[in-house]
Amino acid sequence: MASYMALVSSGQPNADSLSLLPTLSAEILTQILTTHAPSDIEKLDVESLFSIVNDVLNRATMTVDTVLQLQPGTGPHEATEHLEDKSQSFIPPLCAFKQISCEMQCKGPREKIAGETTLSILKKLSSYSWDAKAVLTLATLALDYGEFCLLAKTQSSDQLAKSMGTLKGVPVLFERLKKHSQAVDDLKKVIKATVEVIKCIIDLTKLSNYAKKDVAVAVYWAIETIVASTTQLCYLITDEEKKQELRPYADNLSVILTNLKKEKAQKKEEEDYRKLKEIVNTPKDLVEVLEIILIDPTNKMPPLIDGSTEKPVEINSLKGKSVFLFISGLHISSDDISILEPFIDKTQKEEQYRIIWIPFVKQWTEDLKKKFKTLGSSKMLYVAMDYSLPISTNRYINQKWNFKFNEPLIVAFNQQGKVECKNAIHMIRVCRVEAFPFTRAREETLLMEKGLIGVTATHVVSQIENWIKEKKYIFLYGGQDNEWIQNFTRSAKVLVDDPMIKEKGISIESVPIQDDNILKRFWNRIKNLFTSRAQRETKMDSVKLHIEKLISYKKKKKEWAVLSQGSSIIVISGKTMLKVLVEFGSWKQSLKEKDFQSAFIEYHNKVLVPDDQICHHMKIPYNTAKIPETMECSHCHRIMDTYISFKCCHKDGA
Repeated sequence: MASYMALVSSGQPNADSLSLLPTLSAEILTQILTTHAPSDIEKLDVESLFSIVNDVLNRATMTVDTVLQLQPGTGPHEATEHLEDKSQSFIPPLCAFKQISCEMQCKGPREKIAGETTLSILKKLSSYSWDAKAVLTLATLALDYGEFCLLAKTQSSDQLAKSMGTLKGVPVLFERLKKHSQAVDDLKKVIKATVEVIKCIIDLTKLSNYAKKDVAVAVYWAIETIVASTTQLCYLITDEEKKQELRPYADNLSVILTNLKKEKAQKKEEEDYRKLKEIVNTPKDLVEVLEIILIDPTNKMPPLIDGSTEKPVEINSLKGKSVFLFISGLHISSDDISILEPFIDKTQKEEQYRIIWIPFVKQWTEDLKKKFKTLGSSKMLYVAMDYSLPISTNRYINQKWNFKFNEPLIVAFNQQGKVECKNAIHMIRVCRVEAFPFTRAREETLLMEKGLIGVTATHVVSQIENWIKEKKYIFLYGGQDNEWIQNFTRSAKVLVDDPMIKEKGISIESVPIQDDNILKRFWNRIKNLFTSRAQRETKMDSVKLHIEKLISYKKKKKEWAVLSQGSSIIVISGKTMLKVLVEFGSWKQSLKEKDFQSAFIEYHNKVLVPDDQICHHMKIPYNTAKIPETMECSHCHRIMDTYISFKCCHKDGA
């Protein structure tokens, strides 16, 4: 038979496996896995048994230390207190203890014997879970170890203990232990390591995604170590010259423990992330959602601070409110600060809304703390500066909400904890506080009332909003060719001043965008409106279609023009639009039979120039909450090619 202690690699490591555990031969591993046939009948309160066993080992080790006058604390752990509730209600599996004890007693010191004994124990415990097998075997060792120590401690005051101690060889036991103090110390250390490994196994098996093969291997080594420890304890008691070498087992357990801890941390993070996704995607209650996002069970300090009082706030106090998570670094642009202030002020006035600021700062300094205060933290709740969010939350914010340090993120939750908007900052940049509370319904209402031009170009001419309400026709146009813009302005004026237009009461306004700053704001609003739409849906709608076309003109540095009436877009083009205006005399007679819109579109389609038949070019910021896997060109209806580009967050000249 192959050596039980051999480190044998069999094939490629499993991606879900620890791979660094001390491995076994394929033959032995197969035998281990074959013994496992868990049954619902054999249910064991593993944690209660482990707690009791741990207490026995702790107190027994303290007794040994006292008798041998060793330094305290060299045993498995500090003594466990307050076990009354568990120990009184726990029903011990005595038959299992006896079966295991019979297997372990009076064995030789060779590795092969320990390995064969371990397989035999696994077969007898086949119906138990992996963690239960390990704890039951450890409990059997604890019974023997604890019995000797208890009899040694009480024989001077109790005649029964004295008689029992005589039968067990206790009177001379501790004299022998003093003789083999180094062996005793090695035994205590290996027991401590075994306890730690088994505790890690218990924690791992609580997780739904643990690697079962790795746990099986770890259980095998833990049980073989216990078998070897029992053999060593037997030799120490009988004062035989034989000795069980424990250091190879200690080295083995050290490797196992290190890798089990890594596995536990990794699987715990995956499990926490899975739970977080599940709760955020299918919320039942806002408080439950906020708790799993904000609360780190390992951090005892309260996460939330009220900026106005600088006192902790209970998450339960937010029940029944709509909450905005404001996630950002401290490098927020002055433009964003100016548009966020009215939003923050509004939440202060309306009791049903609250903002929670989650500042992302790598290392807090006094200067950063001062800056944090100046940015408005006193007007909202915020996550405490020294509080660390759960790892799963950081991962979710980065992967699912695509947070970037140079871009603030505002996630809107309704009273039930449902995400109404994955990033409201884009809607705020377009519509300011008028978009509050940043729901899909509110965005649709604004677009229906104002249209694309109404939400993106009110800064160009203040009267635009009134013109939209009055259902006027509006020409909005621009580009890099000033001569083209001037020609468009002249031609539009000729159209507006034409007697037939006035006679029919057709009201038309002409709005050129030539100022660079105004034009930049317009394109920023167009980009943010597209991003806001993209995070909610992937299928095409009329607003996204119009935005795509406009952005494509900008991308190709072509002149562009939009004709709208009220909140509706009639047509978007460039040179063709100017051609229609210049040739007004050729189609104005059609106004006798048709309305202005129908006559304009008919002639526009008739004279459409190839330069205006452009396929679309889109750049979607990576921090958009939802990026479509594919996008169809609304002009040629083919799937557009996808490219990745990188752009520095710094603006030119900044």
